Amino acid sequence: MTKELAQRTERDPNGIDPHKPGAKLDAGKVRPSLILSDMARAILAVAEVGTFGANKYTDGGWQYVQDGIKRYRDAMDRHRLLGAIEERDPDSGLLHAAHEAWNALAVLELMLREREGGQ
Repeated sequence: MTKELAQRTERDPNGIDPHKPGAKLDAGKVRPSLILSDMARAILAVAEVGTFGANKYTDGGWQYVQDGIKRYRDAMDRHRLLGAIEERDPDSGLLHAAHEAWNALAVLELMLREREGGQ
């Protein structure tokens, strides 16, 4: 998006002129607090899974797993199935649902990176 287009589309949600005190051009922008604040327990549970994985393997090593999208999708499905039988993963002691969510995020991240050209 060009700077010129951004200036035309950005606006203050209260209609304040951008050049007046108190203006904030954030109308229509993504609101991360809807996830980070409203779902803090879930995000923390997923972060615990990430920490467990980093300690078991390496920090960020998941990004380099060959066929990662397929393999993390399989792991996600395994945790979903096991979560119907037992609440917690016996290896980590963490909720299967948190493992499932972590794997879903890994799949999504890898898909988005692939779409952007592997960044």
